[in-house]
Formats: sequence, C-alpha cells, structure tokens
Amino acid sequence: MTPTEPPREHAIDALRGFALLGILLVNAGSFASTYFGLGVVDPAFSRPVDHAVRWFVALVFETKFYLLFSLLFGYSFALQMDSAQRAGSAFVPRMLRRLAGLLLLGLAHAWLLFAGDILVTYALLGLLLLPMRRLRPGTAAALAVALLALVSLGWGLLAWLMSLAPPMDWPLAEVHAKAQQAAAAYRAGPLEAIAQRGRDMADGVWFVIVFVQGPCALAMFLLGLAAHRSGYLARAAGEPARLRRWMRCCLPIGAAGALLYATVQTSLVRQSDHVSAAVLAVDLATAPFLTLGYVAALLWVLQHSRHGRALAAWLEPAGRMALSNYLMQSLVGALVFTAYGLALVGRVPPLAVLLGCVALYAAQLALSRRWMARHAYGPVEWLLRAFTLLRRPAWRRGLRPAE
Repeated sequence: MTPTEPPREHAIDALRGFALLGILLVNAGSFASTYFGLGVVDPAFSRPVDHAVRWFVALVFETKFYLLFSLLFGYSFALQMDSAQRAGSAFVPRMLRRLAGLLLLGLAHAWLLFAGDILVTYALLGLLLLPMRRLRPGTAAALAVALLALVSLGWGLLAWLMSLAPPMDWPLAEVHAKAQQAAAAYRAGPLEAIAQRGRDMADGVWFVIVFVQGPCALAMFLLGLAAHRSGYLARAAGEPARLRRWMRCCLPIGAAGALLYATVQTSLVRQSDHVSAAVLAVDLATAPFLTLGYVAALLWVLQHSRHGRALAAWLEPAGRMALSNYLMQSLVGALVFTAYGLALVGRVPPLAVLLGCVALYAAQLALSRRWMARHAYGPVEWLLRAFTLLRRPAWRRGLRPAE
C-alpha cells in the first residue's frame, strides 16, 4: 500500500470470504446431481437424511449468497473507481479491460468446469453498470429496490396467469430420462462432459440468468455501489445498535420467505407450476432481506464480538482471493463429479457432499491464509489485475510492481 492509498476495507474481504461458503454449498448440489433444479427428487437419494440436507441448503444458502457476492461486486466497482481516480487514469477503459478479462475467464469456466458460471453474467451486467456509475446513492438504491420489486411482481403475475390455465401433465418419465442422460454424459469422458455443459447452458441456465439471477444481481450491484459512495456501510459497521436494528428488521422477513421456499422447493410431492412460480416470487422478494441480515450479523460479529478478530483473520485472506477460490471450487467439483477425475455425479449422498464442502472450505481458508501471507494477490486476481492495468503487478507482498 502506498502512502496515498486508503486502508484496505477488511470487513469487505471477510464478507467475500464468508460468501464463498454459500456459493460452494449451492454449486456443489448442481455438480453432485443432475436432478438439481428439475423439481424432482433424485430417486437414488430419497431418505429422510437426504431430504433434510437438501432442505437445509435451500433454507440457508440458495438464492441468498449470489446476492451477497453481487452486493460486494457493486461495492468493489466503486472501489475501482476510487483507485482509478487516485492513479490519475481513465476509469472506463480500465474497467472495460477488467470486464473483458472477467468475461474470458467466465467463458472458459462455463465450458470447461461449470455450466452455472456467474462470471459471464457479472461481466455483461458490469457493462450496464458503467453508464449508471454516476447515479446518486439514493437514486441507485431506489432503482435497485424497484428492479427487485419488478422481478418479484413479474413472477407473481406469471403465477396468477398460470393458475388460470388448465393443468398440464408433468412429463415425469422425460425428466428422469434427461437427468440420467446428463449423468451418463458427465461420466463418459472429458469431451462428453464439455458437450453436456453446453446442453445445460442452452437448456435452462440462460433462462435462470435472464429472468432471475441477472436482474437481481444488477439490483445488488446498485445497492453495493450506493453503499460505498454514500459511506453508509462503513458507518454502519462501526455502530452495533444500527447493525442490531438491521438484523431485527431483515432476518425475520428473509427467514420466513426462505422457510417457504425451502419447504416447497424440496417437497417430496411435486407442486403445480403456478405454486412453484408463486413461491419463487415470494423468495425473490424476501431473499435480499436475508442477505442484508447476513451482512449485518457478520459485521456485528467481526467488529463487536469477542471472537471477531480471530474469525476475520481466517475469512479475510479467502475473500482477498475470492476469484481464485471460486474457480478452485469448480475445479475440485469437476474432478470429483465428472469424467475429468472420479466421475461420481449421482453417486454421492447429500450429507457426504455437505461434509465434503465443509472440508474443502476449511482447506481453502487455510491455503488462502498461507498464500496471502506471502503474496500481494491471489493467482487469478494477479492475472486479471495485470490484464486490467496493462502492467505486471507485484507478486510478493511488499514488492513494488514492475513499471
């Protein structure tokens, strides 16, 4: 850090490190079972313990942690603006290079490792955020709320229209055949696995991104941008009473929506399409509350509890190299569950997947702490920074970058 740079915002790094756990647990469900997201229980794992694990992950993690990552992306976008201004360089060309680098990484990630990639979405949404970067914080926050409300109301309207239509027979046999064919492709060989990722992206992933994740992620970008430019998050982090108010307000609302979502999403009895759409509408309206409640709760623990400093010492390094850790999670998932390695898709029960994720996350915390003690950036962060700045950044801690 040079004398003109502000202190690093360690709480943001810790939040990003915490978000990695939720992203891992949700993505692991998609790696482990080709029934994930199809609305049908995997017949190989239908025991009460399997159902309980799926319910727990849906309740606590699904649809919440990509929102947290999105909030932090918007916050970091504002930090990049400040960095460019301090360096006296033009922000837009610099950010365009960063987004292009993120896009290339995302395309490789989606095709080679994980069809549910979020990096391509972030890169494209970042282009939309660029012309909105000068919005006043209040305007950005209002636009974010309006966007979240519009998505939720849209799904609510769709649910109502679907309820008016005559019920349709659920092609259960086709769903089972589709899941089994996908599992066979992921086990067959590396080329077959890559081809199956392409089919997954064409057969539903794009729909979720365009009509669910994309608009909600953009809304959280705007909230993150507003939180930094207004200084609100930094002020709130230092005020335990305000954090407790946020927790009392957000956690009950978010938890109620999450409970409904998890109960219906993991039900052993398939719900009608209009009920599923209505529940999704409720979840889209309430998940941001739970995400903000998580933020307030973690900030309170980090800043105002006895064990906050020790927890931060583990979370911050992982958050500083979050992109490297995100890609590492997908690499491990591909090696374990596809023909790149063990080809265990559809063969590992949910509880074992959950425990494996906890073990991998603990390993990432330890590896990140060791890496960041010696290096200025994570390995992928270093590459992205070099591409963004068009120069070689420092590799080791304490070294000046090459000019």
